[in-house]
Amino acid sequence: MTDTFPRQNARTRRFTCGAPRNFSIATDGSVVLFLRSTSGDDGVNSLWALDTESGAERLVVDARLLGDAEDQLTDAEKARRERAREAGGGIVSYQATADASKACFVLAGRLYVADIGTGEAVQLETPGNAFDPQFDANGHNVAYVSGATLRVSGPDGDRLVISDDGSDEPDPASLISWGSAEFVAAEEMGRGHGYWWCSDAQRLLVARVDANPINEWHIAAPVDPAAEPRSIRYPQAGTDNAIVDLAIIGLDGNRVDVDWRSGGPANFSGEAQWEYLASAAWGSRENPWLVVQSRDQQTLAVLEVDPATGNTTELHRQSDEVWVELMSGVPRWADDKLLTMTTTSATSDTTDTVTLALDGEPFGPAGLQVRRVLGATADDVVVAGGYDATEIQLFRIGFDGAVTALTDEPGVHSGVIGRGGSVIISATMSQPGSTATFQPSTGDEAIVIESHRETPVLQPVVSFHQLTDRAINTAVLLPEGQHEPGSLPVLLDPYGGPHALRVQKAQSAMYASQWFADQGFAVIVADGRGTPGRGPAWEREVYGNLADPVLDDQVAVLHAVADEYPQLDLSRVAIRGWSFGGYLAALAVLKRPDVFHAAVAGAPVTEWRLYDTHYTERYLGHPTTSAEAYDISSLLPLAPKLTKPLLLIHGLADDNVVAAHTLQLSRALLESGRSHQVLPLSGVTHMTPQEEVAENLLLLQVEFLREALTH
Repeated sequence: MTDTFPRQNARTRRFTCGAPRNFSIATDGSVVLFLRSTSGDDGVNSLWALDTESGAERLVVDARLLGDAEDQLTDAEKARRERAREAGGGIVSYQATADASKACFVLAGRLYVADIGTGEAVQLETPGNAFDPQFDANGHNVAYVSGATLRVSGPDGDRLVISDDGSDEPDPASLISWGSAEFVAAEEMGRGHGYWWCSDAQRLLVARVDANPINEWHIAAPVDPAAEPRSIRYPQAGTDNAIVDLAIIGLDGNRVDVDWRSGGPANFSGEAQWEYLASAAWGSRENPWLVVQSRDQQTLAVLEVDPATGNTTELHRQSDEVWVELMSGVPRWADDKLLTMTTTSATSDTTDTVTLALDGEPFGPAGLQVRRVLGATADDVVVAGGYDATEIQLFRIGFDGAVTALTDEPGVHSGVIGRGGSVIISATMSQPGSTATFQPSTGDEAIVIESHRETPVLQPVVSFHQLTDRAINTAVLLPEGQHEPGSLPVLLDPYGGPHALRVQKAQSAMYASQWFADQGFAVIVADGRGTPGRGPAWEREVYGNLADPVLDDQVAVLHAVADEYPQLDLSRVAIRGWSFGGYLAALAVLKRPDVFHAAVAGAPVTEWRLYDTHYTERYLGHPTTSAEAYDISSLLPLAPKLTKPLLLIHGLADDNVVAAHTLQLSRALLESGRSHQVLPLSGVTHMTPQEEVAENLLLLQVEFLREALTH
């Protein structure tokens, strides 16, 4: 029997199974390494290699033969995967030597080094809970994190153990760790590492994270009263972050502490210091360098570290009265020049372009919004971005301003750029899923890397529009067939907030929306103010108010679509969303019951004082000095206004948007005598990875919406 979409979507882990991913390219372009599972419903990834001369693929390491055991993952590894939004199993990450002759990876806490030529994988002796392994520059030693320690393992066992008390096995209850990224770095800054090798293979730059200052929260398991609640340290807005120190540590045990905090702008407490370590690197440069931010995120700096003394020198500073955005891939060095993000354009008077600068001089074209940097040489840079936020294209931009498009089909393109060639990953409206293609730098014929991903049982049929006087990017999906005027109930299906776009010209972005359309809804997806890809002015419209601009844009788009599609019945309008989209859905039915008649709010942030420091304070400031911004953006004061059906859904194991958000809103609704529904998901995190949960959530939402919109 043919799968339904909810079943297939859940079984294939949202169609991620079977797709090639995590590409590494040998320096000479002879080999491309990647991860892939065996089929479209196999979640266990193994390590593969593509011989680019012959075009042949081969399985290097079969994760199942090594005893893949997802049920043996530690809480720390589960949390790390949650931060990385990792839904796969088996080998989920690896690191390869520059020549792609060896790779190291962790499987169920066990550390392996694989010979790519022979496929032999040797397990190294570890305490059994290893993660984040990285080779030194020579591929001889492997550093890895185990619990609260950073360890360096050689052919004959551990050569170095870095811990706070100097012991091989520190107190497991200690809140001080070495070599790991703290919560906000992994969740909000895109920094998943807590240590970096020097090119001499004899020293490492290592982060020491002290989580003691952070508030202790608890994640309970209500279905098992005997289970101990899981303790987490959550940096709630307005409270203390982890203390992150840095040290340069040699394999001989020599240690030089790095003074990186002093010299920053005054924080909310009046102390002049840097708050956040956004990124760090060492690599082939003589000295390591850091990217740091102030607590209010209005100032960013690049610091160079003297490895002999630990003193730092400021190389670059960038300030903005609202915030300085972090961009993936920069700052970085292009030969001996510093490549940074800026919001000025070299070819126009406008400042409403997110572009790049070389040693402080902008060189990108006006209107080309750079989303991330994929690679750089002494002459140019490869970026992902574009002139249209519904697409992400790849461009090569010369430091002289010359621009060459590397992709052109409307869609969402990404890539891994190497000296010997590049892997281009493209998702478009012309085909399901994505295609990964290796393009040799020699100009030889490109090689398509095989995908085992399943083809969805539906195909999105989408009309793209720019609507209202703000030209809001909008997608409209209708049920098949002809429909009388006023016959279709309407479902808005947004995310609507910072960092993420929903209106993308890729089939995979529209699968769930199409399924809701197939259930009889006219589905509208809109990316209003605050979403990325349209320049800093557009994104900063939500500064100090995360509620009104995003909701006003959804309402305006709804009426604009109704003007073009008379089939819509504006007396039956619902909205659904997850995370920020869940916040927006609940906000809509609470604040505009004249427009929205039902809402499904999944994992919503209901009170921004409960969300984390780095994200929340960027948009709303510090709660003690910007209380009004938090009050305006909170859902809790709106509880007495609920008059329409509202379904709240929340995973009780969610450590990103904790379940207290939904429970506090539910309590406020109950105290106001407002009827509503709450669906608690036991053991479910923010990702909702479980098959049964993913399938039935779609079915239950449709059931709720149909009943709620029935006159």
